[in-house]
Amino acid sequence: MKHFLALILFFGAILPLFSQSDSITELQTVVLTDKKLADFSTGQQLTTISDSLLNYNQPSLSSVLNYNTPIYFKENGLGMVSSPSFRGTTAQQTAVIWNGININSQFNGQTDFNTINAGSFNEISVRPGGGSIVYGTGAIGGTVHLNNTLAFNEKVENQVHLSYGSFNTLDARYRLNISSKKWSTQISVTRNQSDNDYDYPENDGKNLNGEFYNTSLNTAVGYRFSSANIIRFYSQFYESERHFSLIRPSENRTKYDDVNSRNLLEWEIGFGKFTSLAKIAYLEEEYKYFQNIKRDNFSSSKAKTWIAKYDLNYDISSVMQLNGILSYNNTKGVGSNITEKNREISSASLLFKHQALEKLQYEISFRKEVTAAYESPFLYAVAADFQATEFYLLQAKISKNFRIPTFNDLYWSTGGNPSLAAEEAQQFEIGNKFSFNSFTFSLTAYYNSIENMIRWLPTNNGFWQPENVDEVETYGAEFLLNWKKNWQQHQLQVNGTYAYTISENKATGNQLIYVPFHKATASLYYGYKNWFLEYQFLYNGEVFTRTDNDSAHNLDTYLLSNLGFGYHFGKKRDFTLGTKIRNLFNAPYQNVENRQMPGINYSIYITLNF
Repeated sequence: MKHFLALILFFGAILPLFSQSDSITELQTVVLTDKKLADFSTGQQLTTISDSLLNYNQPSLSSVLNYNTPIYFKENGLGMVSSPSFRGTTAQQTAVIWNGININSQFNGQTDFNTINAGSFNEISVRPGGGSIVYGTGAIGGTVHLNNTLAFNEKVENQVHLSYGSFNTLDARYRLNISSKKWSTQISVTRNQSDNDYDYPENDGKNLNGEFYNTSLNTAVGYRFSSANIIRFYSQFYESERHFSLIRPSENRTKYDDVNSRNLLEWEIGFGKFTSLAKIAYLEEEYKYFQNIKRDNFSSSKAKTWIAKYDLNYDISSVMQLNGILSYNNTKGVGSNITEKNREISSASLLFKHQALEKLQYEISFRKEVTAAYESPFLYAVAADFQATEFYLLQAKISKNFRIPTFNDLYWSTGGNPSLAAEEAQQFEIGNKFSFNSFTFSLTAYYNSIENMIRWLPTNNGFWQPENVDEVETYGAEFLLNWKKNWQQHQLQVNGTYAYTISENKATGNQLIYVPFHKATASLYYGYKNWFLEYQFLYNGEVFTRTDNDSAHNLDTYLLSNLGFGYHFGKKRDFTLGTKIRNLFNAPYQNVENRQMPGINYSIYITLNF
């Protein structure tokens, strides 16, 4: 921590001062980086979360998305393993995309959202619905995009955020942006740690063995030879240690060490009607699990992945666009329960977009993978946007998406099944978006039929093995609302989301476990001069924890409220002092059975922009 603070003081002393005004907490439907996300999201809603909203929430990606999107999260206690359910799908069916690269684990096929520090990124976007043609495996329920934007605006910008709160919790973030007309550099360092020893709100229990820390270092560098010739390099290193919370004091104390590194080099060049984008990435993931922290014995796994991707876009005319993508993935994985395996995957995608009429655009796309590791389906998508009036946009999309078997599914030493096929999902969605001046809201209905669901089942030989057995259908509706108004020295903004979700096993008709029928969020921001007040609300309906939907084991509905207020100092509001109260009414709740979450807790923070 001393070194971290010294680094802040060093840059503060030597760099010229620039102001970066805070914006109101808001959800925006804009995109700044990932070109495929910007150009080929026809028929789908897209939400980008602002910097100010990232500062208001706890640093984990779970907290940011749980309070601001329809995604449901189940956490094994605060800061522990966090898994999403997007539109009623499983955690493995949500793809996390880092600067255009899918980073879901090669071992279990998902991303633990408590291992992603939201402060490491200046753009987080969420796109519900299928996206496998561009982003590959797992993009069934939706995709979450983590981007580091680079600007060539001849500025030096620093941001420091320090927060301290209940349970001896520290959140420290520093970001530096330096740019000229040719160069752009972004560096960020984050540290989050906590004793996490909270008392349970409804009984005399206490969260034991819950301490954790994580550190992240992110770098993004770009050089612009010309406006149409840019090379960029992104790098991320993440390291954490978590002691997994106990259900009973008599249990063994366990811990989990996690190290991830990601490096990406890309070169974008435009010539005539063509735009060429070449990427090469190297990813490493490694973990160690200690079943008893008093002993040195542990189980572990490590994967190394190389990704080569070439993207060529051709502007056929001012209203027609053709895009081809070739990719190659090579992953070598080894672990305590997996002998060393090497998996190679090649794929080709073709995307076509046409502005057929002034108010109508559509796109058609295809993808096919080739690999010896599993059977892979042929993927397709057809989507359209129709701007019926100035204030009403109609969207529709039909697509087929997939999720590949993981290393654990295929190669686990006792039970791995090399005969598995990829999961397949047929999807349809239709969206309605209304915009009136500063008021916007959207309503999207969807249907998703999933086949070849991979499920681990007991065998006659006494061990569990994955099989393509389940068929699931999910359907429902999502509602998003945003309204803001400025008058004189007042600022007011309201955001809201609501999701109604049915996710049924076709054979039994039962709702999948840990999928609520109802989830709603709301946020209110009010500012007057330099003062501001923020309020967040989360409603989560009851969930089943047994596949037979036995109501005796349901997790009850809960309502949570967070309150924050503070003051901006300086003429350019470059220094902010604030406080936050989470779980304002000390509500007892669980989103995983027998995993109590904290009651009311507090933090104070400062944010400096210079």
